[in-house]
Amino acid sequence: MELLLYDELVRWYRLLDPPESHRDEALCFRAGFERAIVGPAESLLELGAGAGHNACHLTDRFRCTLSDVSEPMLELSRVLNPDSEHLVGDMRSLRLERSFDAVLVHDAVVYMTTEDQLKAAIETAFIHTRPGGAAIFAPDEFSDTFVEATNFYEGSDGPLAMRCIEWSWDPDPDDTECCAEYAFLLRDGDQMRAVHDRHRAGLFPQSTWRRLLTEVGFRVEVMPRPIGDGEFDGIFLCSRP
Repeated sequence: MELLLYDELVRWYRLLDPPESHRDEALCFRAGFERAIVGPAESLLELGAGAGHNACHLTDRFRCTLSDVSEPMLELSRVLNPDSEHLVGDMRSLRLERSFDAVLVHDAVVYMTTEDQLKAAIETAFIHTRPGGAAIFAPDEFSDTFVEATNFYEGSDGPLAMRCIEWSWDPDPDDTECCAEYAFLLRDGDQMRAVHDRHRAGLFPQSTWRRLLTEVGFRVEVMPRPIGDGEFDGIFLCSRP
């Protein structure tokens, strides 16, 4: 399924998700890696790096390789992270024939909607994590804590302006998917249009995540991540023996 947000709407992407909004969680990732990695902590691979909004807070600490399935999103990242390596690739099948001290899998992992897809992404991370290295997985939601929610976003930059309502809901609680519906009003100069973009996301219990991460070979712990307003959720900090 084509996701408009990562293709024809990329011009507005930073209005929806400003890079500075990722600073606190990126510093959390950095601290987790520094604690878990045995030996040098110099190289980092991000699977599903998108527009590079995590990486821009990590490039002063790590030598970053950034991969994503969307070339338009990587073009945004190249502006923020000009010294990083950028590669088009699917986190389920990417094979670089090299390993890294750290592997980061942020919210793009939610597009794995079956256990087989999720396990394939986890295997990719494991293969690219060197022995003694660490990987962080930061999914947005778990089925055992999911609640329907609505969020509002707005932003402007020169002639571009955006208003957006995001509505997250679960049409079928018995499957492994939920939906995020984005209703955009987009302005470019004096031109205005409305766009609806539906994103189907995987929704798994925390126990499934733990099982798959362990089956692949990671040692797993839950690490707190700041999500704003003094609140935290739990993400997975994984060590490769």
